[in-house]
Amino acid sequence: MAAQPAVIVLAAGRGSRFLGTGHKLAQRLGSATVLAATLRHAVATHLPVVVVTTEAFAETARDHVAARDVIVLPEPGTPGMPSLGMGYSISAGVSAASDASGWLILPGDMPMVRSDTMLEVARELSHHAVVFAQHRGLRGHPVGFSSELYSELVELRGDEGARRLVARYAAFGVEVDDPGTLLDVDTVADLESARLAHQGSAVPVQRV
Repeated sequence: MAAQPAVIVLAAGRGSRFLGTGHKLAQRLGSATVLAATLRHAVATHLPVVVVTTEAFAETARDHVAARDVIVLPEPGTPGMPSLGMGYSISAGVSAASDASGWLILPGDMPMVRSDTMLEVARELSHHAVVFAQHRGLRGHPVGFSSELYSELVELRGDEGARRLVARYAAFGVEVDDPGTLLDVDTVADLESARLAHQGSAVPVQRV
């Protein structure tokens, strides 16, 4: 079977902008948490899924993907540990799926990104080095990287993530009718927006 792109779900951040009670990824969104809803959509693509998280959310991740596909990093702020940042999370996820034909980077706090949107981005990775979903001309997530960028992705460190790669290469935007590509749950107001958007939503399932 030919290699497919993998979805790398990033769920190891501190979530410091969320001022509600508890971590933003643990907030309820219908019958699931924010992270669980994100993972459901990722798994519904039938693409390989790797979750980069901390011990606090490892059990949630293992409820959706195989234990071998859950990469557990130290909690942010752990004494004696350097700040690993988003760049390291991306590196860890890509390294764990090194045999994939590309990687879709999806923040764990984006529970409304539909599975068909992920698949549209994945399809374009055979034609472009960097691909991102956009809605009404606005850049969103996921952002995809082809396998030719592997060596650069695994060297990422710090909080900047992959922005330099996106800026360096000609990035291709896939226009999708999916406002969820722009909705990340950073604040309490974002959470309320996600809850409103969740009402009546479904998880479309297609294959690459």
